Amino acid sequence: MSDTSQDFIRFCVDADVIRFGEFKTKAGRLSPYFFNAGSFDHGAALGRLAEFYAKTILESGLAFDMLFGPAYKGIVLAAATAVELARLGRDVPFAYNRKEAKDHGEGGVIVGRPLTGRVLIIDDVISAGTSVRESVSLIRSAGAIPIGVSIALDRMEKGVGELSAVQEVNRDYAIPVVSIASLADLLQFLDAGRDAGLLQFRNKVADYRRAYGV
Repeated sequence: MSDTSQDFIRFCVDADVIRFGEFKTKAGRLSPYFFNAGSFDHGAALGRLAEFYAKTILESGLAFDMLFGPAYKGIVLAAATAVELARLGRDVPFAYNRKEAKDHGEGGVIVGRPLTGRVLIIDDVISAGTSVRESVSLIRSAGAIPIGVSIALDRMEKGVGELSAVQEVNRDYAIPVVSIASLADLLQFLDAGRDAGLLQFRNKVADYRRAYGV
């Protein structure tokens, strides 16, 4: 586990963004952990989250001209990441979409900078891949090029087949997915035993990965 991934998992646990217990996923599975990016709900936490995104993106070496945040969580994530990238000397524009087209004022579904050049999609996780599919379609229809996706956590679990949702994006769109941390990093964090109160969940998370992981 990289220092960045380790710090991020610790940050998420402390912020109650990663919770342990029993949670039902979209796929109907009972997961022993839950990642809720909506819990980054105050300025300091969002600013720290943006630091992790920006650092991971810059270290990935991806070449991009702008950011795109799919509605709804991606809107805040893309905006916050753009602010942090600018602070680090990489000032890039960003845009996001509306769920429904606006028929007055500026109109359309895209807000912010028009989609041009190489576009990096910013989201929290990839579950069914629906958000990525819609984002890629919007970007391509504007004549721009989707060059990758940056997410907070890769759950590393099977989608509809034997591949994970992230692997399906790699296969279907031939673009990389860069995550700040993954389920493997979470397991390593639990294995380290730095938080005795979380040790009880280690085996449950490991069992879940064996059952549904890739």
